[in-house]
Amino acid sequence: MCGICGVINFDGRPIDHRVIEAMTASLAHRGPDGAGIYFNTMERGQRGPTAALGHRRLAIIDLSPNGNQPMANEDRSLWIVFNGEIYNFRELRTRLQAQGHAFRSGSDTEVVLHLYEELGEKCLEELEGMFAFALWDERQKRLFLARDRVGKKPLYYARVGASFVFGSEVKALLRNPEIPGEPSAEALSTYFTFGYPPSDQTFYKRLRQLEPAHAMTVGPDGRMDMWRYWDLDFAPAPWRTPSFAEATDRVRSLVTEAVRKRLVSDVPIGAFLSGGIDSSIVVGLMSRLMDRPVKTFSIGFTGDPDFDETRYARIVADHFRTEHTEFIVEPKAINLIEPLVWQHDGPFGDPSTVPTFIMSRLTREHVTVALNGDGGDELFAGYLRFHASVAAERLPPGLSRLANQVLRMLPEPKQYHHWLRRAQRFFSAASDPLFVRLRRWTAFFDRDLCALLRPEVFEGIDTVGIGYPQELFDRTARFSTLSKVLYVNFMAYLPDDLLVKADRSTMAHGLEGRSPFLDHRLAEYAAALPDQYKFRRGTTKYVLRAAFADLLPAQILRRGKRGFGVPLGAWFRGELRDYVQDLLLSPTALSREYLEPSFVARMVREHVEGDRDHGNRLWLLLTFEVWLRMMRDQAHRRDYAFSQSAFA
Repeated sequence: MCGICGVINFDGRPIDHRVIEAMTASLAHRGPDGAGIYFNTMERGQRGPTAALGHRRLAIIDLSPNGNQPMANEDRSLWIVFNGEIYNFRELRTRLQAQGHAFRSGSDTEVVLHLYEELGEKCLEELEGMFAFALWDERQKRLFLARDRVGKKPLYYARVGASFVFGSEVKALLRNPEIPGEPSAEALSTYFTFGYPPSDQTFYKRLRQLEPAHAMTVGPDGRMDMWRYWDLDFAPAPWRTPSFAEATDRVRSLVTEAVRKRLVSDVPIGAFLSGGIDSSIVVGLMSRLMDRPVKTFSIGFTGDPDFDETRYARIVADHFRTEHTEFIVEPKAINLIEPLVWQHDGPFGDPSTVPTFIMSRLTREHVTVALNGDGGDELFAGYLRFHASVAAERLPPGLSRLANQVLRMLPEPKQYHHWLRRAQRFFSAASDPLFVRLRRWTAFFDRDLCALLRPEVFEGIDTVGIGYPQELFDRTARFSTLSKVLYVNFMAYLPDDLLVKADRSTMAHGLEGRSPFLDHRLAEYAAALPDQYKFRRGTTKYVLRAAFADLLPAQILRRGKRGFGVPLGAWFRGELRDYVQDLLLSPTALSREYLEPSFVARMVREHVEGDRDHGNRLWLLLTFEVWLRMMRDQAHRRDYAFSQSAFA
């Protein structure tokens, strides 16, 4: 794991050393083990673009200086900065050595470099793992950038004037004086709907993100060519549907092999353990594949017992005899809001980033690599909304509308996980078209978005385009209803929310997170399995449970899905009540320029008086307000650094 950045000047202007050094330094948290910079040198009279690459290293494989970056090939015509892990690098290395390539290190980065020499851009088809890298071809004066298939590792870029700038995080680009760093309203509608910007956008003008499974080249004249090199097909192959017994055997084999590959490390390794099925499977397999007890880490909350699942994690830890550590999050964790906004380079609507951030920091005190269960729900249909989408298709629209009218007359339960709350949410959108229904079930603000935003702001946004990109729908034409929502979730919510949260939280502390369920070979196989293998007789993740029935404790095997929620409802009515009111209701609140003050005040009042639970919505507004305040302060925008005391 590392941080990468770089600058290309197409007009041949020298690159200011101070700029690339500042960009690289801004990523020090991603790579605390070393730094390196490369500048291409121009011969007298030679013309062409100038280039500089920066790298911060988190040493995981080959801890020696031989693994330092930027890294060059034998004749120094190719230079690479790489972030991530290639899990099949040893097999690729053996093949490349047989083809005559000489290696100076034991790192996976050098494998990518030599593989590119052999295959060019097609090298991406051979790589198994998570990555974002930039490769400078000195002979062709061309930059090649790529991002892994599912979007584990980030990569941002901007074309400004005669320059191209890129980096692992937006903060690196903002250290370049050619990047204005102006807030953009383009992503606001999606943010207030889903809690994150679209996968190719940012909260800043001119700054874009390379999407997952995409690559691009930047030529000497500044021309940018971009393409998708991989996709996930959720349509079962009718000519080869495996029996259920075959499917369970294959799923078990693929998951086991994915875990095995992710145990390769030259530094201590452990696992996040929630007590859910996915992370429990990962820990169980680790306990069988490792020759020492697995170090596991879980987190709980004070304020609402419905959100504390440490008892289930304890069951798994005891079953597999792990070295288990628990962390408890208290309301004072709200002190992390500024560091979190800084780490995410903008507002971020998923409040579970708080415990993930804290758990990553504390886990880093014990290990440098942590496996997790991310991806299991996305592949094997673990979320309730997936099956609700199918159920809604079978209900007569008239019946759905009638049920909605009746349920709307009942007061909304105060308990976050109450069955009535779920029923009200289900029938509120059950009669809508599929993707409208999915949006409404997952949205923070939907039909009331126009009430939240000031009229002049709402009129200036593309309300027709709010939701999922049309191209995602177009790719699902051959899919079943369940597969449609699985695909859209895999291509939007997973990379734009879950993986962003995981990357920023872990890398903030120099911790590498690995996700066996996001192995692309496992993903391809699981996606093509029939719907009835994923959901049968009310049981979610049916084939996955069957594949590991002999591994997991019975109490865990029977568990339903519980999201990684945070008891914000209780916190914002209790210890953090004054904090919420002071920040959002202040006459000097910067969000008043965008949000309707009376609507925000009503939300706060309803929540603190216990009439409705707006906890997650208020978090969305809080991070937005904090981001605006940080942007107002130019020193914060360019140089903000948080104190370690904020973690106390």
